[in-house]
Amino acid sequence: MNADDLPTLRDELEAHGLWANKGLGQHFLLDLNITRRIANPAGDLAGQTVIEIGPGPGGLTRALLEAGAHVIAIEKDARFIPLLEPLNAWSEDRLTLVQGDALEVNEPALLNSLPGGGSAVGGHPTPIISNLPYNVGTPLLIKWLKAGPWRGDMTLMFQKEVAQRIVAKPGSDAYGRLAVLAQARCNARLEFTVGPRAFTPPPKIASAIVSLKDLADPYPHLDALERVTFAAFGQRRKMLRAALRSLTPDAETLLNAAGITPTARAEEIDQAGFRALAEAWRAHTAASAT
Repeated sequence: MNADDLPTLRDELEAHGLWANKGLGQHFLLDLNITRRIANPAGDLAGQTVIEIGPGPGGLTRALLEAGAHVIAIEKDARFIPLLEPLNAWSEDRLTLVQGDALEVNEPALLNSLPGGGSAVGGHPTPIISNLPYNVGTPLLIKWLKAGPWRGDMTLMFQKEVAQRIVAKPGSDAYGRLAVLAQARCNARLEFTVGPRAFTPPPKIASAIVSLKDLADPYPHLDALERVTFAAFGQRRKMLRAALRSLTPDAETLLNAAGITPTARAEEIDQAGFRALAEAWRAHTAASAT
């Protein structure tokens, strides 16, 4: 099966009179060589169930189906459903189209509603491979970081600036709460960048592919980590003893319990430090509730 045998994506868009909706953050990737590169970091996809968000005209969808995956494509823009439907017959019924908002989709219920039940072919967690719409990339990532065992490794395209924030290390300008949250659950790696001219219409900035592979020991309390990083990085130029006062008036006690110097700033604290701070916050809130 070769996606090059299909009508070109550009011809399909013209035939259906479709254009990108800027309000939905749409920028179409029409080069199959690039969409195949996006699929590559996920490894062998033959026989696997994969979730794709925002397929648009189906460039990445074609690459995933060509690789042998069973694709669940969730598309908010109903205009693209008729364009995508023929890919199901071409792939011998390996495409499930869902018209809806990915932020509101209940993925476990959706996966269990498929023939055979269960989250994936063979019982494996379900990878997510997507060229994400720019305007929902970050909230979708946070949603999936909090997901249960149905969710497998992720290969996602973001704006380059967002991708750099996800993989950033302590002490760098890009380091912030997104890096802490992502790296609490996953090993995050920036795979490659894609220039604006690869898209139709071209965005004003470059994009980048990030692979997020689950850690063997992911931190389980992401809600607590989200709370402390929101406070810590919300006033990142301040010392933590001041920045964390939105959590508790006695921020120094919280920091001392976590083994963090109260005069430190958020960008200096590594993953282990933020985990310790989240645990101290959990203990503090539990004690306050009794």
